[in-house]
Amino acid sequence: MSDIFGGTAKGIVARVQKTKEQERKGSKRGLLVGGEHVLGVSNERVPHEDGDLERSGGVSQDDDGNTAISYDTEYAVVQHEDTSLHHDSGRQAKFLESAVIEEREVVLQIVAAAIKKELGL
Repeated sequence: MSDIFGGTAKGIVARVQKTKEQERKGSKRGLLVGGEHVLGVSNERVPHEDGDLERSGGVSQDDDGNTAISYDTEYAVVQHEDTSLHHDSGRQAKFLESAVIEEREVVLQIVAAAIKKELGL
């Protein structure tokens, strides 16, 4: 039986489901790439004594696509949050927060491009 969309109801449902899966896969990939982009920007700002803090940075993603950017040292939170600390030129507190805020539009473009690629557009 055909409907107004020119296919069977089952066929349309299958195409919609496939499209949703492609969008989800593209968005997950885009968020991971976007997270790596933000980490790179953040690493240009992270306080840098011996490089341990910068090297500890990473991007992780769970099966649902929840993506996190983090630094893994004992002092990462203090270096990020304490705005009274003095840093070398170009380095700053709030290094990750400022990168996330400033790179928001770039990340949205990365995610959109990844979705389009997955959809073959």
